[in-house]
Amino acid sequence: MSDTTAKLTVVGARKLTPTQRKIVSVLTHAALLAVSVLMLYPLLWLLAASFRPENEIFTSASIWPSSWSLDAYIRGWNGLRTSFSTFYLNSFIISGLSVIGNVMACSMAAFAFARLNFKFKNFWFAMMLMTLMLPYQVTLIPQYVLFRQLGWVNTFLPLVVPKFLAADGFFIFLMVQFFRGLPKELDEAAQMDGCSPWRIYWKIILPLSMPVLATAAIFTFIWTWDDFFGPLIYLSEMKTYTVMLGLRTFTDSTGESDYGGLFAMSVLSIVPIFLFFLFFQRLLIEGIATTGMKR
Repeated sequence: MSDTTAKLTVVGARKLTPTQRKIVSVLTHAALLAVSVLMLYPLLWLLAASFRPENEIFTSASIWPSSWSLDAYIRGWNGLRTSFSTFYLNSFIISGLSVIGNVMACSMAAFAFARLNFKFKNFWFAMMLMTLMLPYQVTLIPQYVLFRQLGWVNTFLPLVVPKFLAADGFFIFLMVQFFRGLPKELDEAAQMDGCSPWRIYWKIILPLSMPVLATAAIFTFIWTWDDFFGPLIYLSEMKTYTVMLGLRTFTDSTGESDYGGLFAMSVLSIVPIFLFFLFFQRLLIEGIATTGMKR
C-alpha cells in the first residue's frame, strides 16, 4: 500500500505545471527562511542589543534599535582593568597551541593504531576508547593536584600540554577510522623503497589525510575557544584570562553589571569561530563525510 501511495505521489508531482512547481519552491524556501530566522533570533537579538543604548537593552520590545551606538564596544574593550585585547591574545595562544598539539599527537597515535603492529594493540585501543566514557569531572581533581605539584597552576601549561600528549581520544578514534580507509598498498610500496614508518606517516599518510586533520583542527579550535570551565579552574589572574573568562567579569552579583559591554564583547567573541569555520568548511564536511564511512 505504501509503494502504491509513493508511486501516485511521484506521478502527481510530475503532473505539476512549471508555475505550480515555482509556487511550491517559493513556499518551501519561505518556510525554511522562517525557521532559520526563528533559530537565529537569539543571535540577532544579541547583535542588536550590542548597539543599543544601555537604558534600552531590556526595555525596548523591538529587535531593531531606535538609535545605533558603538559605546558598548568601546566601553567593553577598554572598560576593564585589563584590555580585552589581552584576553583575545591569551585565547589565540591557547587555541593555536591546542590545535597544533592535537593534530600532531593524535595523528601519530592514530597512525600507530591503524598501521603498525605491536603487542596488546587492541587492548590499548580499547583503553583509549574507554577514556571517552569518563566525564571530565572524574579526572579533574587528580589533574589539578598533579599540575599544582608541578607549579603549573595559573599558567597556560595545564590547558596546552595535555594536547601534545594525545589526551583527546575522540580525535584519535576519528583519525584511526580515516587511516584504515587508505590503501595499505601505499605502505607496502613505500617499505619496498626503504621508507621507515615515520617517513610513511609524514610523506604519505598526512598529505592524504587533510580532510580529517582539518576536522580535528576546527573542532579543537572551537572547543578550546569556547571552553570556560578549564580556564576557570587553572587561571586566577586577570592578565591570564581567556575571552570566556573576560566575559564573566562584566557581570557582578553584588554590584552593577555592564550588559552593553557584555553583549558587545560576546558578538566579537563569535567572530574568530565564524571565520575559522568559514575558511575550512569544505574540509570539515569532507572529513566528517568520509570518516563516517570508514571502518
